Parts: sequence; structure tokens; C-alpha cells
Amino acid sequence: MNRRNFLKTAAIATTASTITAPAIAQPTPELRWRMALSWPKSLDTLFGACEQFAKRVAELTDNKFQIQLFAAGEIVPGLQVLDAVQNGTVEAGNTGGYYYWGKDPSFAFSTAVPFGLNTRQAEAWFYHGGGHELLNELYAQYNCYGIASGNTGAQMGGWFRKELHTVDDLKGIKMRIGGFAGKVISKLGVIPQQLAPGDIYPSLEKGTIDAAEWVGPYDDEKLGFVKVAKYYYSPGWWEGGANGVTLINLEKWQSLSKTYQAVVTSAAHEASLWLTSKYDHVNPPAIRRLVSAGAQIRVFSEEQLEAAYKAANETYAEISQTNPRFKKLLDSMTAFRNDSYQWWQVCEWPYDTFQIRMRGKA
Repeated sequence: MNRRNFLKTAAIATTASTITAPAIAQPTPELRWRMALSWPKSLDTLFGACEQFAKRVAELTDNKFQIQLFAAGEIVPGLQVLDAVQNGTVEAGNTGGYYYWGKDPSFAFSTAVPFGLNTRQAEAWFYHGGGHELLNELYAQYNCYGIASGNTGAQMGGWFRKELHTVDDLKGIKMRIGGFAGKVISKLGVIPQQLAPGDIYPSLEKGTIDAAEWVGPYDDEKLGFVKVAKYYYSPGWWEGGANGVTLINLEKWQSLSKTYQAVVTSAAHEASLWLTSKYDHVNPPAIRRLVSAGAQIRVFSEEQLEAAYKAANETYAEISQTNPRFKKLLDSMTAFRNDSYQWWQVCEWPYDTFQIRMRGKA
């Protein structure tokens, strides 16, 4: 082959390669997933954040990745979302991880533990303090991958039929309370009941339970609790900043391209911001409406809070003796919380307390 023919052949080969390269690239797949939720459609914050998530996934993929939502009870009951994702009944779910603490108490850290982290601390721990990685070690044992998905902020302490004056007043009260907190509050004599949101009001109305906590003013107003119990307590010391979690079947997650994994992660983070900011927007007018409707705001006494704090730490010590994963998560979260509050005490807390005192004085 002479030099001229060699160069001509090489040029043709290079051109052909350039032209055909796009033809061998992998096409963007079209996916249709189902997502089971622990929330009824009436809760337009929790359910609404999932709508935002599904909408964003579709937008970012030019509608090639569609996620269909199913409210609590449409495919599985609200407290069986983890099981549905684990066994592949659905590809994904959105739930409160602490609903499954009976499988492993470590699940509580994915939502909230008594006297745990506030909203911003929880987000910082998940994203920068190792919480995400530690929790996914747990989720993987249940064939799931998890992404923290929206913090409600500090929750209220619930609706009671009678006023509470001492720690002894808690004894014998049958109370709907979410997740792991029931184990702690039972040390104070409360009889915990774990109910899905749609079952709480009828149970409180019929007297099957004596008290109930859910989230806070906006959602509690929607569920109508003020009609059947008037004493509205604060704070919900068991949920100083409660996160939901998006769970994805592990095989389905691993089968996604890196691009689709990034889309899902980004959409979950956007939905998280939407949910937290929505609660901060709607709770102030909701608490005013509830007071107008007859709610009487009460604050747990220092005695009650200290007794609960003691019960929480006793519970943590007991579980840590036999559950290394729980202890690992507890040690990580506690160290992060204590360090964070050093900064909070210097700047955040003085600023907020001053602003609260100045309300109405401008």
C-alpha cells in the first residue's frame, strides 16, 4: 500500500467512526414505576411532596421516567410500605422509617428519636455527618436504598382529652404515638398505640384512645382532632425534626443508570425542601385557626420533659447493649447533636430568643 492510499483509507475509517458513534450509544430507557405511600391524599404536605418528587423526575427525563403514586391503602396499608418495596411489590415507597422499629430499632434514626436532632441538624447529619451512609447500611439489609425526603420541623406533642399536671397524669393514657417513641413513653406509664393517619380520628372520637399525636397544626387541623380533644401539647420531644424517607428496591436502584440515579436523588432533595418550607408557611395560620376553634395550647412541664429525657436515655442504653448497629447510629447522632448545639448556643439560640421577645414591638 502506498502512502497516498494509506492516508485515504485512514481518513475514511475515521469519518465512519465519527458518524456511527451516536448509533451505538445506549438510548435513554423509558421506565414506569409504582410508589406506595404511607400518607392519604388529604395530607397535601406529605402526599404533596411525593407529587412534587414524581413530577420532577418526569420533567428531568423528558417524561421518560414516570412514577405513579398510590396513597396509603391503595396497594398496601400505610404501615407496610417498607415490606412492599423490600419484596418488589412496588419499585419505591415513601414512609416514616420509624414505623418499622419493630424490625430493628435502628430504623428510628431515619425519622426521629426522642430528644434527637432538630430540622437543620437532621439535614446536616444526613448529608454531611455520615447519617445517609449509616442508614443505607441498614436499608440494604432489607433490600432497599433510602434517601431522606423532607423534614416536618419540630412536631407538636399531641391532643389530650384531659390536662396534664404531673408525670403521674400520663399513667394509663392510651395514646397514638408514632414509631419508636412509644417504647420510650411507655416507661412513663403511657400505653402506646401505632395507628396509620386515617385511623387516628375515629379511634380518638370513639374513645379507643385517650390522646393522639400526628405532626403539627396544619395536618392536625385537616384530621379534625380539635373536635374530639382540646388540650394541644408542645413540644413533641420525640420528634424534634422528623424526616420521611424515599425507599427504593435495591435491585431497581442498582439497575438505574448513573444519570437516572442522579435525577431521583435531585428530585428527592427538591421535594424535601418543598415539604419543609411548606410546613413553615402553613403552620402559623393553622395554629391560630385551631385556637379559634377551641384548642388550648399547653407546654409539657420541666418535670415531664426531664422524666421523658431520662426514660429515653435508659432505653438507648438498654438497646445498645444488644444492637451494635443501633449503638453506632446513636453514637454518631449524639456526637453530632452535642457539637451542633455548642454553635447553636453561641448564635442561633440568642438570635431566635431575642426575635421572639421582640414580636409586636416594632
